[in-house]
Amino acid sequence: MNPPRSPDMTDSPTYSFPTSRCVSDDNLGFLIKQVYHSLTRVLDRETAPLGLTARQWRPIIMLASGKANTPAELARLNDIDTGAMTRTLDRLEAKGLIRRTRSQEDRRVVNIELTELGHEKAAGIPPCIARSLNHHLRGFSKDEATQLQHMLLRMLANGSDGKPLGL
Repeated sequence: MNPPRSPDMTDSPTYSFPTSRCVSDDNLGFLIKQVYHSLTRVLDRETAPLGLTARQWRPIIMLASGKANTPAELARLNDIDTGAMTRTLDRLEAKGLIRRTRSQEDRRVVNIELTELGHEKAAGIPPCIARSLNHHLRGFSKDEATQLQHMLLRMLANGSDGKPLGL
């Protein structure tokens, strides 16, 4: 999943984050990480009635949406090592939410699919995500939320453009 390409911003002034603020509590990177952790904590609370943790619901929703179907793909998309993903998949399999099958084309590849119960759990995840995001976006106008989304997508595009830093 690649973020959209960043619009050409050559006509706009470019912000340069000052080195002196890199260790401050309002450092943009630190704030983004804090928001991520806050979202994860709230989502953990929201998905608890489904019997899922953040580490468990993410692979389920990715399987349900067709974004991945192997342990390696799931590990890459979740930014965790394959060993940690294998342990997560072991737990999901023990809960009866997934099943592993060998690929018919390449016996070295293990495909993951949701069970019927896994599909039921997957259907309950989007409302949890919406509640968690709405909780964090309280007081934001629709335009502000759209602007935030646009800016985050631009940051992702800038980070994945392959250019050396500082250019």
